[in-house]
Amino acid sequence: MSNLLSSLPDWLSRGIEDLFPLAGTSSLDPNQNLALKLSEASSLNRPLRVKLGIDPTGSDIHLGHSIIFRKLRAFQDAGHTAVLIIGDFTARIGDPTGKNKTRVQLSPEVVEANAKTYLEQLGYGKSKDLSLLDFETKGRLEIRKNSEWLEDFDMAKIINLLSKSTVGQMLAKEEFANRYSSGTSIALHEFLYPLFQGYDSVAVEADIELGGVDQKFNVAMGRDMQRHFDQSPQFGLLLPILVGLDGIQKMSKSIGNTVGLFEDALSMYSKLEKVPDNQILNYLTLLTDCDLSTLSDDPRELQKFMALNVTAKFHGLSLAKIAQEDSSNLVAGVQNKAEAVPELSLAKIKFPVKAFYLLSSLGLCPSSSEARRKIQGGGVRLNGEKIIDPNFQFSENKELIGKVLQLGKKIFRKLSK
Repeated sequence: MSNLLSSLPDWLSRGIEDLFPLAGTSSLDPNQNLALKLSEASSLNRPLRVKLGIDPTGSDIHLGHSIIFRKLRAFQDAGHTAVLIIGDFTARIGDPTGKNKTRVQLSPEVVEANAKTYLEQLGYGKSKDLSLLDFETKGRLEIRKNSEWLEDFDMAKIINLLSKSTVGQMLAKEEFANRYSSGTSIALHEFLYPLFQGYDSVAVEADIELGGVDQKFNVAMGRDMQRHFDQSPQFGLLLPILVGLDGIQKMSKSIGNTVGLFEDALSMYSKLEKVPDNQILNYLTLLTDCDLSTLSDDPRELQKFMALNVTAKFHGLSLAKIAQEDSSNLVAGVQNKAEAVPELSLAKIKFPVKAFYLLSSLGLCPSSSEARRKIQGGGVRLNGEKIIDPNFQFSENKELIGKVLQLGKKIFRKLSK
């Protein structure tokens, strides 16, 4: 497919996993040839409408999610209009993609709270230079809620929508097919999700829809819906799934291999600096705009280069460089030279306290048992010295104030009152 993408500008083709329709450069139809579609939009001075739908079913965005937002931002920077759809209505159904059972339906209040947090993480209220999306430049972003057009759907409209697809088409979706063949129940309302998500493309008159590779069914449904409603069908542009810090599984909060967008610069840099060698080029391709033809052949230098550049995207180059130096000092045990170590208050800790309970109470470990395992595995240090005994007891806070607590090679916290 790389040869067929060669007619597209680098900012667009970089990192693309799938593009459809992909008729090749010989097609003279702008609705079949994305390069011609871009050229036509430029000659008519009509920005393309690039749709991305997000269902705020959670509250955190990590670097894996950021790939698709970076591509949306690239369209913004090229002069096109990003149409960000907050799926406040469809989130109440829940996207069945990747699920082997029916999702729990969320309340409107939870969805609204999650949506607000999403927008903050995408950069709402911040300078565009440190944001994933450009919220500042006029005409570059529309934020829509699909409850605008779905909330008032009457039965006649729903029946009309249902008539545009078949049970066979729905069961062609991998998750539905697997659940059907295994005898796992599929609630009828779940079939509505791809139909409603597809209708979103009709409502906003999308020219292009972005999605992850696991969203091809839903994006294709948008094309089908647009045909049924006499619109030119959108292009589907799919991005890959980012492998997590373990270098094996996709980045996922439930697995614990993520880097959150709200993490401080030192934590972000320290985690990224340990990404396995076989994933460095992938991270540079998907998470930065670096010229890949000028990269170092030294794996360690490449790791540091990637970690610095990705951290700079979210915190600025100055803070990223401080984080890089601090990380080096902390790993070397030079605690007093670290400037940007985030502080963690001991105010809620009741002394005396055992080491394992201190870690779990500070939120550095999800449970006391996990804290014990970390300590017994030799992964916990205080000012560079290993804590060996999970039951070691700290009598008062002055034994800890001002010291740096380290978990593994990625997490550092300076303890304060």
